Amino acid sequence: MNDSFVNVENLVKDFGRRRVLKSISFSVKKGEIFGLIGPNGAGKTTTLRIIATLIKPTAGDVIIENISVTKNAKLVREIISYLPEEAGVYERLTGIEFLRFFAEMSTSNAHDAIRRGIEISGLGERLKDKTKEYSKGMKRRLLLARTLMNLPKLALLDEPTSGLDVQHAVQIRKIIKDYREKYGITIILSSHNMLEVEYLCDRVAFINDGSIVSIGTPKELLEKYNADNLEDAFLKAVSNYGE
Repeated sequence: MNDSFVNVENLVKDFGRRRVLKSISFSVKKGEIFGLIGPNGAGKTTTLRIIATLIKPTAGDVIIENISVTKNAKLVREIISYLPEEAGVYERLTGIEFLRFFAEMSTSNAHDAIRRGIEISGLGERLKDKTKEYSKGMKRRLLLARTLMNLPKLALLDEPTSGLDVQHAVQIRKIIKDYREKYGITIILSSHNMLEVEYLCDRVAFINDGSIVSIGTPKELLEKYNADNLEDAFLKAVSNYGE
């Protein structure tokens, strides 16, 4: 994990007269779980959507394995996978049909991808049921399986445990961590859940009001701000920013 795999370079994004991203920069190492941490509206989702080639920056660029998201979006899409916070499932399909549909659409080795999807989801016999019968936690596990089963080089996860109870959130976090360990997938995730971040992330960037205010490992940030937890560290980083 010595090489920078993702380089975010001076990203600016304007929506009309509102500047949502204010020249943010950070790098992510290969095989790293990197967290974008901040409150709702801080710019986390906008950053992920730019990296995922879904929207274009007003200025700046993102380079993934030497490929520019602004100049070669098609190539970038071949090596990434994105899980939006509000992603949904096709409720007329069973779980296994849902996995099969995406595997056959996106890889030449659908059999192995489906096998991994079954493993990731952990839904067992429930994969034979229509997804409309699933709980929110089950749907999120299926969506995470869809995101990781093709072994993307980079997985982008927007609030991966949003709205889940503690039990389901713990299951999702374990899946993410286990798959990074097993396959070396690089992961960028957004979250406002500091407990989640401390458990999952190798390094984190605090983002607030469209600016990166601090970057480091959870331990480094706790020490830097003399904080007992990441929530306290975030609040101190924001209050100290620009001084």
